[in-house]
Formats: sequence, structure tokens, C-alpha cells
Amino acid sequence: MAAPFIIVAGILLEALMGAFTLGNALAWFGVLIFGTAAVFSFITLPVEIDASTRAKALLYQYNIVDRRELDGVNKVLNAAAWTYVAAAIAALLEVLRWVFILTGSRRR
Repeated sequence: MAAPFIIVAGILLEALMGAFTLGNALAWFGVLIFGTAAVFSFITLPVEIDASTRAKALLYQYNIVDRRELDGVNKVLNAAAWTYVAAAIAALLEVLRWVFILTGSRRR
């Protein structure tokens, strides 16, 4: 993903060349790109969670797994669904981190 590089390029442009307006705009453009990706990850969460649910049903329906294996399949596919939740939360936290950096809301 190029967004962190765009943000850092904007910060460096501002710091090294004194191009405050251009550097700041470039950095915020990177945050916008990162934010768009984070929103997309939240929008697709229901689809990803439903995919795990459908996979469980299909595995059982087509006799790929039997009742004894169903508990293990449920655990694995639930864990797979939770990885998407964790990734969405991580993306949101990363956007917030860059916003705090760019607004100067750091501990001093």
C-alpha cells in the first residue's frame, strides 16, 4: 500500500524543503487513501463473515466433513472470520495514528 509512503513524503517535503502547504496536502492525501482502505475493510466485514458461515454449511452439505469434524471446522472458520475483524480495527487505528501525527496530538 502506497499511502504510508505518500504521508511520509508529505511530511518530509514539509520538513526538509519548507513546503508547508504542498507537504501538508500530500500527507493528508495519504491519510485519505488510507482512510478509504479502512472504510472498505469495514464495509466488506459482513461479506467475509458470511463467507465463513456459507463455507461451514457447504462443507457439511457436500459431506466433505462429518459431524465429528464439524466442531474443528467451526473453530477454524470462526478464527478466519475474526482475522478480518482484527484487520479492520488495525486499519482504523493506523488511520487515527496518522491523524494524530499530522495534527500534532502527540504526547510531549
